[in-house]
Amino acid sequence: MKHRRGGFPVLEELMQINWSLIAPIIVIQLILMIVAIIDLVRIEETNGPKWLWAIIIVFVNVLGPILYFILGRRQ
Repeated sequence: MKHRRGGFPVLEELMQINWSLIAPIIVIQLILMIVAIIDLVRIEETNGPKWLWAIIIVFVNVLGPILYFILGRRQ
C-alpha cells in the first residue's frame, strides 16, 4: 500500500472498510447495551452487584448485554 506524502494512512484504511457489513453489528451492539443499562437501572435486584454488571455490559461488547439478560437478572 502506497502512502502519499503528508496523507493520513489511518483515514485511508478506514475508507477501505466495508461499512455495510460492520454498521449493523455496531447498531445491534448499541441497542443491546442501551436496553441492558436501562433495565439494570430499573430492576431492584440482580444476581451479583449492579456495578459489576454495568462494567460487563459496557466493556464486553455484544456478549456483555446478552450475559446480563441470561445470567444477571433475577426471575
